[in-house]
Amino acid sequence: MRRFMAPSAGKLTMKTIKEKRKMKKIVFALLLASNAVQAQSHLDTILSSKTLKVCTTGDYKPYSYLRPDGQYEGLDISMANALATSLGAKVEWVPTSWKNLMPDFLAKQCDIAVGGVSVTLKRQQTAWFARPLDVDGKIPLVRCSDKDRFQTIEQLNRPDVRLIEPAGGTNEAFVHSHLPKASLTLFHDNVTIFRQLVDNKADVMITDASEARFQQQHYPTLCAINPDKPLQYGEKAYMIPRDDIRWKLYVDQWVHLSTATGEYRDIARQWIGAKP
Repeated sequence: MRRFMAPSAGKLTMKTIKEKRKMKKIVFALLLASNAVQAQSHLDTILSSKTLKVCTTGDYKPYSYLRPDGQYEGLDISMANALATSLGAKVEWVPTSWKNLMPDFLAKQCDIAVGGVSVTLKRQQTAWFARPLDVDGKIPLVRCSDKDRFQTIEQLNRPDVRLIEPAGGTNEAFVHSHLPKASLTLFHDNVTIFRQLVDNKADVMITDASEARFQQQHYPTLCAINPDKPLQYGEKAYMIPRDDIRWKLYVDQWVHLSTATGEYRDIARQWIGAKP
């Protein structure tokens, strides 16, 4: 006896088969797209091109400084070269400024940004960070003769206090959020800005404890205020493109091995000495 199948049931079955085939095509297309995205990882690009594109400001000792002869030096410059070596690549330096760090980082397609970059949630909204290398924080850098005057937020947040900060970056952001009553001057040369304090053209520069410690060694009349008790907690880390998990995992592992083996400690000692 021939099996009888209702026409409606047959049509439903054919429709289901077509839908399943369509779904398989969609899934296959998504898999291809996913593989294409993964293939565009900065890790693969660097390994292929043998070039590591590094954004840096070149004005933030001891991390990154562009010398008059056009060569970069500093703690993070040495570390970036070490990262490139681990990849069998050479560094291509991409100049930027603190004010334009994020736009340049995105537009110029840097693989990484180094040079004393502080971790912030605002930056995290647009980029990722590798695992932190060090803990830092904001403190006042002042003339030693005035160190008793500028110990607290209350002492700093006064109209008669002359603050000076580089334009853009986290120092300026800290001043706007914590010291709105102080008189702020934005200075566009982060290398010579410390002379403004020495020459009594400004009273205070809020900066990271690491930079303040470094600069007081070069300007004996300047003092870092309570570098072990910063006014705001902070971390230093290398900034990397968002949504590239393969590249992040590589940089994280490289940072881990650099710290675990003592490579980072040895390089840091060359630039900032042993931690007190």
